[in-house]
Amino acid sequence: MNLFTSDRERRLWYWVLATVVGIYSTLGLARSIAGFLRDKNLIEGLFGFGMILIVAAIIIQGLKKQRSRTEVFIGLGIIGVYLIVFTRMAIPEERTHLIEYSVLAILILEALRERSNQGRKMPYLALLAILMTSTIGVIDECIQAFLPSRVFDPFDIFFNVLASIMAVLGSLVIAWAKKQTSTSKN
Repeated sequence: MNLFTSDRERRLWYWVLATVVGIYSTLGLARSIAGFLRDKNLIEGLFGFGMILIVAAIIIQGLKKQRSRTEVFIGLGIIGVYLIVFTRMAIPEERTHLIEYSVLAILILEALRERSNQGRKMPYLALLAILMTSTIGVIDECIQAFLPSRVFDPFDIFFNVLASIMAVLGSLVIAWAKKQTSTSKN
């Protein structure tokens, strides 16, 4: 029995793995990197550049297919919610949790969707994606409890869970809008 149901699922799980490795690989270096960037007054600029890249990726993906007005408005609403949450987070380094764990949640959700689309029984995909992403976030924080330069922070767990919920719910709302649009065209 194959571990993956398709090449796309395999690629998605490899992207999940790469993302988790990326998140965990910074555990020992994150404070040093953040301090260096803060000393050089680069942290806000780099965060802004990262946000521009994410928005550009979303726009490019959106241009691949014709979108309905509903999908566009929902997408803009989701971006608005993220911007509001970002602006309310006082410490720039904390904002990275929303980006990292949102990306991770979407990758996991897409891998699970692909598995389901290939005929494997996968109940409660959204809940499973949130739980998997949140578990990775909890493990991230637990590892930090044992590192001398890091601290276990329950608020970080909250941000990781929040990011996974926001990303998965956003994806579900967009999928719902697509379904409504395709149903109304038929």
